[in-house]
Amino acid sequence: MPDKHSGSCLCGQVRFEIEGDFESFFLCHCEYCRKDTGSAHAANLFSTTASLTWLSGRDQVREFNVPSTRHAKCFCSTCGAALPCQQAGGALLVVPAGSLDSEVPIRPNAHLFVSSRASWDHDLQGLPSFDRLPS
Repeated sequence: MPDKHSGSCLCGQVRFEIEGDFESFFLCHCEYCRKDTGSAHAANLFSTTASLTWLSGRDQVREFNVPSTRHAKCFCSTCGAALPCQQAGGALLVVPAGSLDSEVPIRPNAHLFVSSRASWDHDLQGLPSFDRLPS
């Protein structure tokens, strides 16, 4: 029986379910992923076999495709949170790992496009860590 995963956007208007397994999990440092996440990298799960079902808020989902590239981003039009995208004519499901409410079942396979890594995204293991915002 295939795995089931549930997820939602930040405001909760969009909810979805994914049935099936993820084949890979990549942390992508390309310029497009850094721009569309506002962070050091995107954390995306990939599947060629899983199916996506929108449970609520499908009319809130928007897709932006970077012209002349294969880069696409799906997001909630209310809160802007990243959401799953069907790419390559529906043959590839790309799921932002942070959009899942259920546990992510696999660990990242690799960092991609490290030559595009942000200049400040190096040797961060020694930074202090906090359980919440420091006072």
